[in-house]
Amino acid sequence: MVCLVLNRREMVQQLVNQLKVLVDECKRTFQESDFKEWKLVLQEIVKFLKADTAFMNIRPLRYSLVLDPHPDTLPHVSAAITKRSLRLRDAVLSSFHQNEVKFSDITLDTFRMLQCLEWEPSGSFYQSSGSKLSQNGATGASRVNYSQEIADPTLPANPRKAVLYRPSLTHFVAVLATICEELPSDGILLVYLSASGSCSTAKSESGCIPLGPHGDGGLNCVYPSDFLPFTRRPLLLVIDNDNSKAFKVISGAEKGESIAMLLSPSCSPPTASDSSSHISNGSLFTMFLTTPLQAFCLLLGFSGTDIDLDTYNKAEILLSSSLNNWGVALATTDALNPVWGQVLGDPFIRRILLRFMFCEAVLTSYAPARDKSEFLPTCVPSLPTPVLPPNNSYQNVILQLAEIFGGAKYFLFLEDHLADKIQTNLEL
Repeated sequence: MVCLVLNRREMVQQLVNQLKVLVDECKRTFQESDFKEWKLVLQEIVKFLKADTAFMNIRPLRYSLVLDPHPDTLPHVSAAITKRSLRLRDAVLSSFHQNEVKFSDITLDTFRMLQCLEWEPSGSFYQSSGSKLSQNGATGASRVNYSQEIADPTLPANPRKAVLYRPSLTHFVAVLATICEELPSDGILLVYLSASGSCSTAKSESGCIPLGPHGDGGLNCVYPSDFLPFTRRPLLLVIDNDNSKAFKVISGAEKGESIAMLLSPSCSPPTASDSSSHISNGSLFTMFLTTPLQAFCLLLGFSGTDIDLDTYNKAEILLSSSLNNWGVALATTDALNPVWGQVLGDPFIRRILLRFMFCEAVLTSYAPARDKSEFLPTCVPSLPTPVLPPNNSYQNVILQLAEIFGGAKYFLFLEDHLADKIQTNLEL
């Protein structure tokens, strides 16, 4: 588990191979009932690695100073919009789906969010720490000293993260209360909840998120009103649920700070191959927030083995450049809501917000989801109209990405944009 969280993939695979050998030895020595739980552990980690390496981890989920903009270079929001700048200090991550891919208490969705809120150690740190030895499985006298400091001193501290697996409501609320009590004055708390279905045990509220099996009387259900006491502190809520829009009622009822929310579509759009499911790939909305290009490919029905590496890298460069341009446009618009203006300087939140915009733009132009609001995500408070899809900037990028993968037929664009595109091609 430690190697998995630290993204030491080679070491994880080595440990899995060793565990397989030990389990096989047990078969020859003990009855199956004595080691069936270890067989389950082995099955879980193999299934987890298979699902998470569908695209061979071409780009790290973590924030990389090599691939992502350096925090010092991010555009500043005008002081006329907001007079303070908040930083992501803490995050609470929780997910519950029937039969979802998981290892121990970390599900595929929470793992992706966990990694997305981490700094990728720099190359100089790898060289100085000697951690590269762990990646080739060195043993004996040259074994790495794992008691050494594992933090990269050249990077800021990572946000603290609490991963909760099927928590009771009392446990969930207790964790939120503790974190809010310790949240620094310049900090914001991110709460990520991913679950399927909803429950309606309370007549006074329209919906909630179940974080445990149905039939428990709502003991593990989180309602919109459960967050109200914690809106005394800056809060970013990321809800990935069929009934996510029910949480819009929090806006306007806060107890001190205006809440920021990114809400998933009510329905997951059909993929081109109809082969992608939450059980095998995790949530598509969460993928857009953590691995946007992979989500785009899965929407078109491609898996990692279907795509040439050079093609994928070409698309990655285009998307990264486009997201950076959208970030500049968002930071420099005068119509930006202060709720977003005060967090746009945080590299993690900025990246998630821009990927949300990409998700909305893709699904707005995606033919099976065209003009169907249930397939579109929601941002609260809303972003300025000039930076929202559909517009030529978004459509041009999506069209180029689709053409790279040969999936342009799955998208519908505004007629005037297509006319401009055709005219440009003729001129070329």
